[in-house]
Amino acid sequence: MAELTCSPWPELTYEAWSETRSTLQLWTQIVGKIRLAQTPWLNHSWHVPLYLTARGLTTSPIAYASRSFEIQFDFIEQVLDIAVSDGTGRRLALKPQAVAEFYAAVMAALADLGLSIAINEYPCEIAGATPFSHDRAHCAYDAEYAQRFWRILLQSDRVLKLFRTAFIGKSSPVHFFWGSFDLAVTRFSGRRAPPFVGKTPGVADEIMREAYSHEVSSAGFWPGGNGTDYPLFYSYAYPQPPGFADCVVRPDAASFSKTLGEFLLPYEAVRTAPDPDTLLLSFLQSTYEAAARSAHWDRAALECPRGAPRIPRHWPD
Repeated sequence: MAELTCSPWPELTYEAWSETRSTLQLWTQIVGKIRLAQTPWLNHSWHVPLYLTARGLTTSPIAYASRSFEIQFDFIEQVLDIAVSDGTGRRLALKPQAVAEFYAAVMAALADLGLSIAINEYPCEIAGATPFSHDRAHCAYDAEYAQRFWRILLQSDRVLKLFRTAFIGKSSPVHFFWGSFDLAVTRFSGRRAPPFVGKTPGVADEIMREAYSHEVSSAGFWPGGNGTDYPLFYSYAYPQPPGFADCVVRPDAASFSKTLGEFLLPYEAVRTAPDPDTLLLSFLQSTYEAAARSAHWDRAALECPRGAPRIPRHWPD
């Protein structure tokens, strides 16, 4: 068992775990693609993400004929736990190993459990990626940093869920997309968006068009990569409305990235704040308001007071 990290918002220096990050992203893609292969399509690809648990990341139950199974990354015990509704299961150690070895072990475990599942071996959203069964370059795994990453996701999940309660329009769950390797929540204006025309490595154009079929304001946590070598919180609007990039948002540490087309808040600013929750909520709320104002959302019909435990919504007669 890995030693538990004490801080709820632990330090996560990108350089210290970048190789583990790359390996773990590919491992989560293998598990995520298993869910994708077995789950009926849901709008905006909401059938594919992973979800936070008190121990790690899970697929949630996946139907397989009359049985169900669930795959969880357990970052406390440092195992991949495959549990089947008939009482069977397998546990695979999370340890330094090539992506090809991890892929072979997972697929063999599924076969041993009578779960015959084939997936597309090509990673998503990674330019020039190698098929899983041939990838022996990515093999680093530092259990301490993997656990730190999960603990940050766990805290971010909690705050994003609180933020989500102040919106009564269509909203996504808070979920972890293994393709882009980020935790996200998305609010919708209710209006259709112009067709998405961008290109994403390893993702079909029709999937991206469906994902961005409607106007959104989306925010989340991303551990960095692809030239942004620090973990951060982000917030963007699609389509980006005029004036959005010039809006003043909170806190002072936040800024708009013209390269990425979104507002960014370094994780370090949240981690070191006297009140991380309040700082992060100020970023989420102010960037959402920037999107909603710039795009002229019907805010009166979409927003509500933030939720609190045991207090039902009260709607005037």
